[in-house]
Amino acid sequence: MKHFKQINRTFFVLLIAFCASCSCSKDSKKGGNTPTPKPPVEKNRPMEFASDDAFLDYIQRAHLNYMWDGAEPNSGLAPERNHMDVPSDDAHIITTGGSGFGIAGLLVGVERGFIPRAQAVERFTKIVTFLEKADRYHGVWSHWIDGRTGKTKPFGQKDNGGDLVESAFLMQGLLCVRQYFKDGNDAEKALASRIDKLWREMEWDWYLNGQDVLYWHWSPDYDWQMNFPLKGYNECLITYILAASSPTHTIPASAYHNGWARGGAIKSTQVTYNLPLILKHNGAEQYGGPLFWAHYSYIGLNPKGLSDDYANYWDLNRNHTLINYKYCLENPKGYKGYGANCWGLTASYSVKGYSAHSPSNDLGVIVPTAALSSFPYTPQESMAALKHFYYDLGDTIWGKYGFYDAFSQQAVWYPKRYLAIDQLTIAPMIENHRTGLIWKLFMSCPEVQQGLKKLNFKVQ
Repeated sequence: MKHFKQINRTFFVLLIAFCASCSCSKDSKKGGNTPTPKPPVEKNRPMEFASDDAFLDYIQRAHLNYMWDGAEPNSGLAPERNHMDVPSDDAHIITTGGSGFGIAGLLVGVERGFIPRAQAVERFTKIVTFLEKADRYHGVWSHWIDGRTGKTKPFGQKDNGGDLVESAFLMQGLLCVRQYFKDGNDAEKALASRIDKLWREMEWDWYLNGQDVLYWHWSPDYDWQMNFPLKGYNECLITYILAASSPTHTIPASAYHNGWARGGAIKSTQVTYNLPLILKHNGAEQYGGPLFWAHYSYIGLNPKGLSDDYANYWDLNRNHTLINYKYCLENPKGYKGYGANCWGLTASYSVKGYSAHSPSNDLGVIVPTAALSSFPYTPQESMAALKHFYYDLGDTIWGKYGFYDAFSQQAVWYPKRYLAIDQLTIAPMIENHRTGLIWKLFMSCPEVQQGLKKLNFKVQ
């Protein structure tokens, strides 16, 4: 964590929160210090498919089911985590950002016929009804919400108010729903209209805190004491895109250029494995950060043909992914299992508690979502990993909602646990590789096109 402590408050607080609760750290440490001689076995999954397309259908359906059958029952949103081995006592706590990814995944389910359209409209309407009544802070939701009541579940003592980044991830998914149903029947049009109202009520300009940069948090009790300005490259780009795109509470372009881009200092000259990193990744300037930085903002934001004053975003994400892949091939620490078909470092559960895995913070833990959510950037490498995970390792890492969060062959560590933020990017990012569905929906928002133009983005 030392590489990210000063850079990403989320990882630091998550580490404390998970280690303080019995739901993560106790069993993680047990797995790390006393490896289980025989990993658990999961069976009852098909071992033959008519084609790779049929295989991907199955993979997508399994993973988006975390948000369908596995949803918190009152809200319809995604539980923060799901422990199949030791059920946690906070299954009612939903995650705002992870739910945004799951919402995009449900659209994949509708488009591919996994979920009946009418049932999806009912679920989305339930979700929107919950979000309308849930606690908001200048139109912005908290990181965690009690799915039974809509009340904020503090993410930390002072993090008990609005979380702008997690709410951006949520709204990214909701805007895709708006676009998907806006020209439908009366119920679908009503759903789209209610989403539009939530979008217009988000006060992005409030989160400038009177300065020329966005701030991650605001609390009615602690004001701006979290003091986390969004500067430099990490997972938060979509926050600035949406803030600039808001039809009611937009921010000036200068906040993006002077704040996020650090007046141009966000550019990098670093080259690793003969691949330019392009932008300075906060706290990870040699190899890049954990791979979710190439996923979260790009569930809807299409990096193909996207460029601005600082980067070509397709090259940025593809290079970031390939550097992560090549590092696992090199495997400088000699961890068991790493290779061309077993790669991918990103934030997840770990043998040492929750950790933001990356080449700079490599603990011998492979996270399936890292490779699988990278399908758009590395289709061949991701497919090789998928087949290895499923056919060779599936008896140990496959469960009810697809691949478990993470594993370590080095430590013989195979926890039967899911995290929404990892689980729910898989279906939409594979779909973006296959058809570009979620990218098309988000990029079809006229406000988004205006916001990109405002920030001097070029879209080819």
